[in-house]
Parts: sequence; C-alpha cells; structure tokens
Amino acid sequence: MAVMISPAARDALAGWLAAERALKGAAENTIAAYTRDVADFLAFMTLHKGGQQGLSPLARIGTADMRAWMAHTRGDDVGPRSLARKLSAVKSFYRWLSEREGFEPTAVLATRSPRFQRKLPRPLSEDAARDVLDQAPMQSLTPWIAARDGAVVTLLYGCGLRISEALALSGGDLPLGEALRIIGKGGKERIVPVLPAARTAVANYARHCPFDLGPDTPLFYGARGGRLSPRLVQKVMERVRMQLGLPATATPHAMRHSFATHLLNAGGDLRAIQELLGHASLSTTQAYTGVDSARLWEVYQRAHPKA
Repeated sequence: MAVMISPAARDALAGWLAAERALKGAAENTIAAYTRDVADFLAFMTLHKGGQQGLSPLARIGTADMRAWMAHTRGDDVGPRSLARKLSAVKSFYRWLSEREGFEPTAVLATRSPRFQRKLPRPLSEDAARDVLDQAPMQSLTPWIAARDGAVVTLLYGCGLRISEALALSGGDLPLGEALRIIGKGGKERIVPVLPAARTAVANYARHCPFDLGPDTPLFYGARGGRLSPRLVQKVMERVRMQLGLPATATPHAMRHSFATHLLNAGGDLRAIQELLGHASLSTTQAYTGVDSARLWEVYQRAHPKA
C-alpha cells in the first residue's frame, strides 16, 4: 500500500527540487533519482513515526531515526553504494529545508555514509582502442550504418564524449570544425577539440546517411529514422569485444576512460583533462584515469607556482 506523505512535506520536496533545477542546473535524470530517494525517506518516516509528518516532526528527526531508516533500506537489498547515494540526496534536502525553516539539521547531516569500495574504471590499451575503432564499422553490412557506428565510437575515444553527449549532437553541428561545444551533466558547457580522424569519420557518415541532417535533426539516426539509441551502440561494442577477446569492461564508456588515460600517459595535464571531460572535481578525474598519488604529486609540483 502506498504511503502518503503530508502536503507540507510534499511541498517542501517540490520546492527543493525546483531549487536544484534552477540554481544548480540538475539534469532530469538526477531530479528523478532525488525525487525517488527523498520521497522514500519521507514515506519511511511517516510509518516510523506513526502518522503523516509535517515539517515540525521532520525537524525533530534524531540519530536513532536515521539509523532505523538506514537499517530498513539495507533490508530491502539496497547495496552500500546506492544507500550512500540516497543518504546524499536526503542530506542535500535537509540542508535546504533547515535553512528555509530555521532548524538544526545536525542529526541528519552527521549520519555517516556506508563504506564501499569505489570501482575504478578500466581503460583499454592503446592497441585495443585502435582495434575497436577499426572493428566497429565492420558490424553492419549496410554502408551508412557501418559509417555511423565508426563515427560514434571515434567520437567517444577521439573527443572523450559520454555516449549521451555524442548522441545528442544534431545535424546543425555539421560540418565538424576543430572544436565542439558540448552540454554535459547538469547543463555544464565545455569546448572539446575534435581530432581530424573524428572529423573524417563523421563526414563519411554524413555522406552516406539516408536521412535529413538539418539544424534541428539528430546527427546520428537509428535504422528506422529515429534518434540512435545508446543501447544500439552498446550492442556494437558487445560484438566488437567478443571478436577481439576484450573483457566485459570494454563498453562505450570505456572509450571515454581510454581517451583520458592515454592523454595522461602521453604527458597531458590533469587539470586540462578535467576540463575536457567536464568533471567538476579533480579527484573525479584522478579516479577516472587511475592516476596514482606519485603522478598526481608530479603534476602538482610542475603546475603549482610555489612548488
């Protein structure tokens, strides 16, 4: 049976989500996850406290209440990584709510996140990445689809794009110049250089594409004329990795990992790579490229004016 949260709590949740959209530019997928996580938390507290919780009872949630929620959530087979994400959303909501309502949120904000082992990305070797670029166009006998698959994978590796960013490109981006303006997570904009190989691959696809490539159309089409689905790109990579004997970690996103790691190995600056990837935090880029502490210290000493 669905649990009804109080109108006041529902309005507060809606207000926080609106603020996340307006002030932080949160993406719709992020908003959807926030909505589920915080609504589930509020529903639990409604049952836990024995009735609909308005804003005053929410302000009195203590350490024992938080422990009960976390134990209940873990009991639903939620892993530590997912629980940490849910707790992060709840804390963000409570920071906003406490500032708005003027109460002390320490019990919620002091709740410790569960420990989990962060999975480091596994980039391909340079030889394997080249093999993927060669093999991707060979997965279809239809010339324009073969050219499309080659162009998409080349953009992932040659420009470090997320698959969603590559598939969001439009016909208006043609012909590709020396740089692309990319709108990434949270609506953040970045400029990404485009290698000649990527420009050539996309131009080859555009010549073969049977669909209109106007300013308001997708750049990459599926066989039936709609925007290309990420799942189809994943299937291409699945076939390629089986043919090349690559591990299951050789996904479309691994091509972006490989882009960053190979740049770093060639002497690229970690901060510049952070900008190219669109990461908000340098620590994210550090984990993304698998850079060790010694290399990070080397970059720091080279870049810091007082080193």
